[in-house]
Amino acid sequence: MPSAANLEILNSQIIACESCPRLREYCAEIARVRRRQWRDWSYWGRPVPSFGDPEARVLVLGLAPGAHGSNRTGRPFTGDGSGDFMFPVLYEAGFASQPKSESRDDGLRLTDMWISAAVRCAPPDNKPTPVEQRNCAHWLDEEIALLSRLRVVVCLGKIGFDAFVTHLVRTGVLASRKGYAFAHGVEYALPNGIHLLATYHPSLQNTNTGKLTAPMFLNIFVRARTLAQGKKQR
Repeated sequence: MPSAANLEILNSQIIACESCPRLREYCAEIARVRRRQWRDWSYWGRPVPSFGDPEARVLVLGLAPGAHGSNRTGRPFTGDGSGDFMFPVLYEAGFASQPKSESRDDGLRLTDMWISAAVRCAPPDNKPTPVEQRNCAHWLDEEIALLSRLRVVVCLGKIGFDAFVTHLVRTGVLASRKGYAFAHGVEYALPNGIHLLATYHPSLQNTNTGKLTAPMFLNIFVRARTLAQGKKQR
């Protein structure tokens, strides 16, 4: 089957996942109660599938859906502060068709990019447990195996970075985690030919304090595009 069909099937399996009772109960309760400003919305309230270009050479790996962002809209980074910061940068870097992402039906399209998360359900306080992270890990393994043109992985924050490095060890790409440390702007050339880039997560905690600025973030994605195209750095 073509990769698009396989990824669509995988997404349908992710949506139906019930592996973490605490997360499923939390997401359902948030969807039932709703935040006042979103009281007229029909919340998604389920595991959030990935989205983007099935032929992507760049994978963006985040932490988990936001309770009133992706858990509301059903699409990663859509409808919350992190997405409000990220999508204008992706648009400027040439990966997104528009700078705003408000709903999963707003027409936004990604080119050469696939957006995913280490955990597919919104966790209380944005803190999934180690068991919940392990429960979700196989989805990432299957997803990466289907992204046949993948050349670059951009990890947003330490949890996303750790999840990807753990995936590399789990799948035999790396013998151990030794030598792979998270920091904003670090870059690693992996044994399988993929490049790993890391950046601070575009959370409001980081962007409102200036720990992560739009130029800093844009530099990451300009570099990702260069690596994806196989160009040499000057």
